Amino acid sequence: MATRLVQINMKAHDNTALGRFWAEVLGWGVDNEAPTVTNLEPVGFTYPAPEAVCIDIVARPEAKTVKNRVHLDLATTSTAHQAELVARLKDLGATLADVGQGDVPWTVMADPEGNEFCVLDPRPIYRNTGPIAAVVVDCTDPREMARFWGQAMDWTLHEVTDDHATMRSAKDVGPYLEFVRTPDTKSVWNRVHLDIRPYPDDDLATEAARLRALGATDPDFDQSAIHWTVLADPEGNEFCLLAPR
Repeated sequence: MATRLVQINMKAHDNTALGRFWAEVLGWGVDNEAPTVTNLEPVGFTYPAPEAVCIDIVARPEAKTVKNRVHLDLATTSTAHQAELVARLKDLGATLADVGQGDVPWTVMADPEGNEFCVLDPRPIYRNTGPIAAVVVDCTDPREMARFWGQAMDWTLHEVTDDHATMRSAKDVGPYLEFVRTPDTKSVWNRVHLDIRPYPDDDLATEAARLRALGATDPDFDQSAIHWTVLADPEGNEFCLLAPR
């Protein structure tokens, strides 16, 4: 049995407005699953598939108080494309952000609700990922995160060091999943998290038990009203185990 990363979940005060922003940024289609849930995926895409990690934006009233531990890196094809994309993002409502990055070749920005993301300098490794180069997770121990997520999913582990770990779909398509060492630790419920999904013939409860055996834990809240399972990885980052599909 195994799972795969199918989407990220992002909280917002106004899911519709933030959905429009990210749809414009990525060139993706928008579908309002419910008044409080906006789904984004590539036009013509058949969900779920490894070619893309989709985005669900869910309305929540809580304010953003700390830097997100999960963010998106956007791909560019040239320095001119990078500059053009940054300018277009500003026109759409994004702002430049300072998270202590110093003098780096990429540009750190925040969307209209303050969610940080990076516009990367052109890099050959991301030439065929689509608009999202990587989903990036801050952590204190990339090796341990690579161990857990490498066994939790059927993605291929490409690189593991003390400071960085990288994974990608075994089909070698779509964005990367990266774990980057940071000095700060998790302190609040994550406003952006990973959603993973088992394959059609798998069983949700059995898969949840397998993930717990690998080191996942159960966050302390009532899950009786939902039809998926919320777990936390070894560093306490919440993630959703969705129904098999």
